[in-house]
Amino acid sequence: MTEKKKKTAGKKVKKAPAKAAKKAPAKPEVYAHVFDNPKNVKRVIYALFVICTTTLVLDFFIVRYVDHPWEGMFGFYAVYGFIMCVFLVLAAKEMRKLVMRKEDYYDD
Repeated sequence: MTEKKKKTAGKKVKKAPAKAAKKAPAKPEVYAHVFDNPKNVKRVIYALFVICTTTLVLDFFIVRYVDHPWEGMFGFYAVYGFIMCVFLVLAAKEMRKLVMRKEDYYDD
């Protein structure tokens, strides 16, 4: 054996890494509707929180002329709106039982 072969005989020879195949850039997802994209949903929810907070804070500074004493309470319209929204959802659940048709309604 030659000198060179003796030196490299006991050592593992590292191979040069193969060049990685170039990957095509990821295509952006195409959504059928603007609210199919979760980022847009988060933006709308954030915007609604900002609007609600702003109107609640403005309640400190805006003088309202009210017809009933309870309308003058701080945050009355926010609380009233929330309670009425919950009421509408619960009423709709009960109305569904009255209005709902059977599954095979159109098959008959």
